[in-house]
Amino acid sequence: MIYLDYNATTPVAPEVRRAMRPLLEGEFGNPSCDYPLGLTARAAVGRARQEVAALLGCAPEDIVFTSGATEANNTVLKGVAALHGRGRIITAATEHPAVLAPCRWLQSQGFGLTILPVDGAGRLDPDEVRRALTPDTILISVMHANNETGTIQPLREVGALAREAGVAFHTDAAQSVGKIPVDVNELPVDFLTLAGHKFYAPKGVGALYVRAGAAFTPLLHGASQEGGRRAGTENAPYLAGLGAACRLARERLPGAAAHLQNLRDRLHERLLAGAPGLTLNGPVAERLPNTLNVSFPGVSGGELMAGLPMLAASLGSACHAGREAVSPVLAAMGAPLGQARGAVRFSVGLPTTPEEVDEAAALLLQRLAQLGR
Repeated sequence: MIYLDYNATTPVAPEVRRAMRPLLEGEFGNPSCDYPLGLTARAAVGRARQEVAALLGCAPEDIVFTSGATEANNTVLKGVAALHGRGRIITAATEHPAVLAPCRWLQSQGFGLTILPVDGAGRLDPDEVRRALTPDTILISVMHANNETGTIQPLREVGALAREAGVAFHTDAAQSVGKIPVDVNELPVDFLTLAGHKFYAPKGVGALYVRAGAAFTPLLHGASQEGGRRAGTENAPYLAGLGAACRLARERLPGAAAHLQNLRDRLHERLLAGAPGLTLNGPVAERLPNTLNVSFPGVSGGELMAGLPMLAASLGSACHAGREAVSPVLAAMGAPLGQARGAVRFSVGLPTTPEEVDEAAALLLQRLAQLGR
């Protein structure tokens, strides 16, 4: 199989598996226990916290471990809402369901919700945020990079507006961490969420960055783990893996983005040469270096990919795949129905080779020819 769906999930890196193995075998202690077996696990969790903090440019105490980005997003959205008891949340139409669904649930509980439009490239206009701010606004949530199109949002401008208004600012950075530099000293965010399985760690582990002084009511109550901000025994093996993945990302980032972009553009060029009517969904420049979302002329994405079982790509976000429907992201971008139905997202990763990209392009163009397009 040629795997071109790294935005859906990534394989676990060998270095990550090695970091996890001791804690899955002999060093199985509970990090909350004070005898040697527990202290060993606690030290591993501490090292992981330092690695996540080093990748994001923050202090280790600013990191709260979670089961992934969905839990972290829910923690921020519901936690800030619970802290205030009332108020309005501002977000964008192209957010992941892990943000939009809890926002709509909060709306059903009496909170105000403003969902802002995006332009044809999926980009939010900061002036829309400025106009949407009201005295009762308690939180702005705008993702860093879109999972379907790779569109990178203007977080600096939005964050500046949030600071000026005294409103908390959250970003879902699940797709950007590990692919592009993410430094909380440069991004004016109060909360940032990430998911390990998007950058070569296992599924089921993630983290929430909380800027010093930012407050929320915990989503999970119990014992005092994570400084009382997230109860539950820490998943030491998976956290060790997350820490290793963050270290790898920090070491690889300088060259990884260029490598990914070269592969992405190689695929785009070959597809465009054989299918001149191909349409790019998203911006040309301000997007993730690994993400290519294109619409094939005169054919639906499902029809195209149904004949290519040896090629893994996505018709939309992996979290709502399995049915052929217009992507809410492309709909929010104003894509015509035919263009939206013809969309396929390809996302390359560090293991992807130029040969795989060339073979994938050849297979796609052959399939188009079979379909008479």
